[in-house]
Amino acid sequence: MTKLGTVLVYQAIRMSWGADTAVEFWDSRNRALNQCAVTALIVQDYFGGELLRCPMTDGDSHYWNRVDGDEVDLTASQFAWIEPQPLKDQAAVRDRAYVLSFPDTARRYRILQRRVDDMISALLLDLP
Repeated sequence: MTKLGTVLVYQAIRMSWGADTAVEFWDSRNRALNQCAVTALIVQDYFGGELLRCPMTDGDSHYWNRVDGDEVDLTASQFAWIEPQPLKDQAAVRDRAYVLSFPDTARRYRILQRRVDDMISALLLDLP
């Protein structure tokens, strides 16, 4: 994918986050908050690669991607605003089917997937 394509997809994802795509709670001042699993799935849709998961210092978990050997974490900015931190040195690859086996994650993923697709279409219309 071209650099423009990558930027377009990343921008569309970030613009598509909302309370209905977050697990538990969300804050519009910290848009990446609780968006990690669904975001990692969308990144994998567009760029392939692996889904990575690690525990957090509060016992929760965090997801991100490895694409062509590079780690891609579009929700890393959330950690500047919250106390729990990911323990990325304990990362493990997770199967897509496993991540989507949780009904709430699958529901939130479908919402974000539809929104990102619509956003990409809208952004492409704005290109010269």
